[in-house]
Amino acid sequence: IDLKTARRGWDNAPVFLGPGRFDVAIYQAAEEFPLYLVDCPPLYDRAGFYGESGLDYPDNHIRFAVFARAALTVARFLFPADIIHCHDWQSGLVPVYLKTTFSSDPTYIGARTLFTIHNLGYQGLFPTTALAQTGINPALFSPAGLEFFGKMSYLKAGIVFGDSITTVSPTYAHEIQTPEYGFGLDGVLRSRADVLYGILNGVDYREWSPENDPLVPARYSASDLSGKRICKEQLLSEFDLPPAAMDAPLIGVVSRFTVQKGIDLIAEVAGNIVDAGMYLIAQGSGEPEYEDLFASVAARYPGQIAVRTGYDNARAHRIEAGADIFLMPSQYEPCGLNQMYSLKYGTVPVVRATGGLNDTIEEATGFKFLEYSASALWAALEAAGTAFSDRAAWEAMMSRGMEQDFSWSRSAREYSALYRQLRGLG
Repeated sequence: IDLKTARRGWDNAPVFLGPGRFDVAIYQAAEEFPLYLVDCPPLYDRAGFYGESGLDYPDNHIRFAVFARAALTVARFLFPADIIHCHDWQSGLVPVYLKTTFSSDPTYIGARTLFTIHNLGYQGLFPTTALAQTGINPALFSPAGLEFFGKMSYLKAGIVFGDSITTVSPTYAHEIQTPEYGFGLDGVLRSRADVLYGILNGVDYREWSPENDPLVPARYSASDLSGKRICKEQLLSEFDLPPAAMDAPLIGVVSRFTVQKGIDLIAEVAGNIVDAGMYLIAQGSGEPEYEDLFASVAARYPGQIAVRTGYDNARAHRIEAGADIFLMPSQYEPCGLNQMYSLKYGTVPVVRATGGLNDTIEEATGFKFLEYSASALWAALEAAGTAFSDRAAWEAMMSRGMEQDFSWSRSAREYSALYRQLRGLG
């Protein structure tokens, strides 16, 4: 969003935070619906969102506390609030402020909060000095409140003080209540299980559909798959892989290169992939350790495995369109989007049965494995390779995937029902 084209609503609106005052500007950035942006250049005019060079900004607790307070301060002059929907630790203090500082504000009488967890692994942890700096009552720093192993957790704040909680898939909603996936918060989440729901994220098919995608070499549909072969041919050329790969399974990966995404498992089965006559292409960036690992695998198997470090959106579209198989062997995956993109592009997913991957991929549309191990991953890839050799059955699986509907309209209906329930209308 370009602030130069946004309409400036307020200048120097004061936001008081602990002993400090911050002057913020409010922009309206869309005409068709009320989207407002909070600007405070000393806090937000920076090169990164949360940090730079792999390090968080040391004042992130201030940056996002100001955001929370600014939203609640300014919204009083814009519209009466029925539901305040907060996302992840960055807005975790909103329910806290609403039930403390703003508890007697007539604008918010009867307002309810919904807190959505997108990834429990990111918790917004800060030292205890953040309490005074953010104006939070020290009495709330307790195991039943904001305290998390001696630190202040913005994510836990949202979990404890939100009226209801959602996460981004039904399976993940169950998983995070277990020690294996709970990142130390499983007990808190179990205590709130009666108001914890899993609602899948949706896909914007205006951007992710091979029938109208301007970023791929050829368009195609479930009724006419001929364009997909053109996409594969050009993708192989782009990644310097041989034409012989046209008749072999081509595995695609678009991912953050982090421990969560199962990059170590891919490296372990790389030799199996090559020995089986398959090919693999990948793009992504992330932790240097895993960028180097993927690069070393590509260097070991030139001509069959190729990697591009960094993220390029157009290339991501070309990989979705040109690959035969899309691989997501995540340790955990709250929802995941690429497996849903892959279904629409007729690129058969091979995924670990966790989180949203488990909820969106069925036996009829892809391949799943449960155990987080190289042997389990290879068994799933081997099964996919065998299925690929039966062209009629493979194309039937592609078509079934392309017919799946994971649009936002489906998710929106579930959120609408939950909003009504929160308001006592459902």
